[in-house]
Amino acid sequence: MQLILLQNVTNLGRLGDKVNVKPGYGRNFLVPQGKAVPATEKNLAEFEARRAEYEAKAKAQLEGAEARKAALEGVEVTITANASTEGKLYGSISPRDIAEALTKLGHKVEKSEVVLGEGPLRRTGEHEVTVHLHADINATVKVIVVGEVA
Repeated sequence: MQLILLQNVTNLGRLGDKVNVKPGYGRNFLVPQGKAVPATEKNLAEFEARRAEYEAKAKAQLEGAEARKAALEGVEVTITANASTEGKLYGSISPRDIAEALTKLGHKVEKSEVVLGEGPLRRTGEHEVTVHLHADINATVKVIVVGEVA
């Protein structure tokens, strides 16, 4: 399935690229999310006519993500959870927990933006967590998990 990208998509392409993707990925994700349109002659002509508008929108999103990254630099968030005396958590800390803790500190973060490469946090201590703000911008946040003996 050939699509024209309306914004930068991680591991796929940049604004205006004509890409080949599997039909399910295009139909179920890229097109409904407004990230791409089918590569027909009509859509290609419409894209070229509105290219400046799409580029301005992409630039505004990039600047917003850069501002959010600057605000998140050096942020530490502490999360308390039930843990054993050895430091192993009863349960885990998920992206949702981290996003909620950052939101309480005044940084608007969605759970889908929190990337835990090795899965949920299951031990107490300090952890470096990546926050994916834009296709080109990631911020690193320190999450401190404190054990609370139940």
